Amino acid sequence: MTLPSPLYVILDGQASGGRRLDELLDAVLAGGCRIVQLREKTMPPAGLFPLAQGLRRRCREAGALFIVNDRVDLALAVQADGAHVGQDDLPAREARRLLPPPMILGVSTHNQDQARRARDDGADYVAVGSMFPTGSKVGFELVGPELVRRVRADIPVPLVAIGGITRDNLSQVMEAGADAVAVISAVGNARDPAAAVRGFLETIRSAQGGAR
Repeated sequence: MTLPSPLYVILDGQASGGRRLDELLDAVLAGGCRIVQLREKTMPPAGLFPLAQGLRRRCREAGALFIVNDRVDLALAVQADGAHVGQDDLPAREARRLLPPPMILGVSTHNQDQARRARDDGADYVAVGSMFPTGSKVGFELVGPELVRRVRADIPVPLVAIGGITRDNLSQVMEAGADAVAVISAVGNARDPAAAVRGFLETIRSAQGGAR
């Protein structure tokens, strides 16, 4: 598959600067991002389901991909475009079995073996991180852009770099071979999220041009 945007924004209620996630999504879409993920760890299912439904509807109207983190059941229930699982979630092979085509499966990885296993288990894209120190995830594993460079030859699907990425350091991961970068607080906590998205996209495209 080809990702519709080189910027992948993750919507996380704890990293949204107090904003409602539907309002944050509107700003993200207005800025030009076309792949977003709902990452909500604390909300009870009674509130999470209608939230995901609403976000899914907004993404569909904008022509953006909507991915649900962790919860394959929720992704199926709201007819999301896909689900994203980590190393501590439902095994990727089982998630792939449950997700009917053309639903997308993304997998978080932190070393070469995990990246290869994600590939073999049917991941449509492989996330690699953490690239840099981050406050968005407790107990993150710092692997650096070098891991992207090491796994690039093994992974035919898009590689998404994640973890502590800013406009100042993203060129390092693009030069290492990432197809896209994922951000959480860099957009969610920005004073103007739409402007932050536009700035990221501009910097990414400049980095992509320089890497050619």
